[in-house]
Amino acid sequence: MPEAGMEYWQMWATMVFVAIAIVFFIWEKFSIEVVSASIVAIILVFFQFFPLPANNPDAGLILAGFANPALLTIMALLVVGQGIFQTGAMEGPTQRLLASYDKRPVSTLLAIFFFVFVVSAFINNTPVVVMFIPILVAIAGRMGASPSKIMIPLSYICILAGMTTLIGSSTNLLVSDSYQAFSGEPLAFFAPSQYGLILAAVGILYVTFVLPRLLPERATMESEIAGGDGKQFIAQLEITRDHPLRGQTPIAGMFPDLPDVTVRMIQRGEHAILPPFEEVKLRTGDLLIVAATRKTLADLLTSRAEYLRGLLQSGAGGDEPAPGERLGLSESVIPPGSRLIGRTVEQIGFRHLTGCVVLGVQRRSRMIRKRMGEIRIESGDVLLLFGKADSLRQLRNERDLLLMAWATTDLPDPRRANYALIIFGGVVIAAATNLMPIVHASILGAVAMIAAGCLNSRQAARAVDMRVYLLVGSAFALGTALQSTGAADYLAGVVVSTFSPYGPVVLVSVLFILVAALTNVLSNNATAILFTPIAIGTATQMGEDPILFALTVLFAANTSFATPIGYQTNLLVMGPGHYKFADYIKAGAPLVIILWMVFTAIAAFHFGI
Repeated sequence: MPEAGMEYWQMWATMVFVAIAIVFFIWEKFSIEVVSASIVAIILVFFQFFPLPANNPDAGLILAGFANPALLTIMALLVVGQGIFQTGAMEGPTQRLLASYDKRPVSTLLAIFFFVFVVSAFINNTPVVVMFIPILVAIAGRMGASPSKIMIPLSYICILAGMTTLIGSSTNLLVSDSYQAFSGEPLAFFAPSQYGLILAAVGILYVTFVLPRLLPERATMESEIAGGDGKQFIAQLEITRDHPLRGQTPIAGMFPDLPDVTVRMIQRGEHAILPPFEEVKLRTGDLLIVAATRKTLADLLTSRAEYLRGLLQSGAGGDEPAPGERLGLSESVIPPGSRLIGRTVEQIGFRHLTGCVVLGVQRRSRMIRKRMGEIRIESGDVLLLFGKADSLRQLRNERDLLLMAWATTDLPDPRRANYALIIFGGVVIAAATNLMPIVHASILGAVAMIAAGCLNSRQAARAVDMRVYLLVGSAFALGTALQSTGAADYLAGVVVSTFSPYGPVVLVSVLFILVAALTNVLSNNATAILFTPIAIGTATQMGEDPILFALTVLFAANTSFATPIGYQTNLLVMGPGHYKFADYIKAGAPLVIILWMVFTAIAAFHFGI
């Protein structure tokens, strides 16, 4: 780092690199992966051929961000989250919340976000976000809205809550450590609370009334192909010995555990029972012929492990998928001239030949009331197929049916749901109670998910988002360059020397917006470490209260709303919300400016102006 009064030309070059990087991230002409990798390559080559006279950053220091504990925590939590998805472990809590949402939509959403806020004020908010991502995605689907409308608000609520207590974020603790080194005493636990609650309240109003207008409405691929068009498939449910429907009786002709499903016939031995099913009690061996949409059938299949086991045990032939194997759902059309035409599903021996199960048949011409095995295939029929992803992929070469590859989606396997919940709960508890650091707990949880068969190694590898990995690694590389060349110190010094003559309110205001801008480019922890000593030293020179100056850095370093690299919860919601880099700037930059203006007013009140 240059000595005071000395500026190397490399410092100015580094500032230009940062500006160019931000422009390319916003422009999105090139992918985030290409821009991020190019940044790292340019910085490595630049300091190799144009080294600093002293303390030149080597490759190990520049690339250290790729091994950063926060980044590895995010990657591990993505694997844990994938294990939750693959097993459908959150299906039960999600369905209960959805049921509550159907009855009390506004109060349910408010309760969820209030809970997220309160919990995030006292524990690490990363596991909180991981816990609620699948729940809020499901609620967004029930609202008929895109997850992009609800994911960034989840992250912002967590960040705002982190401003209200000393343990709300690691940034707060770093500021407290710097203050303790100066004064001999740490900041009090509720030192940020008085002003932090004001900032959080303003932020919540913004999230509630302004942010929904700024967020994009992006339909996910899943929502486009998961059966949202309402077409009905004829399907068959076999009541096995441990089936959850065994012993149930209908109410007003409908079975309570089969919402959105029309039961067209119950086959009991050789006897067919037709609606309205008065005084019918389901027994082992009964076959329910039902009509439902693809989405309803998929939700039913993944809601309870017994439904999946009943489907896999019914019919002959085919190996049962092992827990952790990738399961899928797809559609295929029977073309004219197919050898399957005129034959029943049972005669074809579909599962024995292909390894897939015919979950449903869709035919527009007439109503079908037959057992699945007795339905004769006709030209134009659409078959809903369930099986291992590899088996579905092999059907692409079949000439007797046309697999609609675009309609193939993964399906959760609920047979390891309990293991996934135990592992996930262990990660959250270990991190929340400080039993072990979150990086230890998350990596251990990711390994446990694979070892327990909740997902396999290929699924775990696919869960690791390379966009996030390269984006964060390149951001750390830029931060290292800024600190090594003295650019960050230079900016801080210019602010202090320029604005201190105008009084503490102006200085605090400028210090806040500078730290807020840099925390969205550097890591918030690096920004806190860099600026807290400068802020406290400036307060001492001016004879002002150093606590307010320390809190200025604390609050500003937490305003990491304007970029995905600003905070790890922003990165976690980037994939589920299908966001682009520019979305964060559009949504978060106004919030940063609003909080800056509010804090300036707080500073004026504090200094009696």
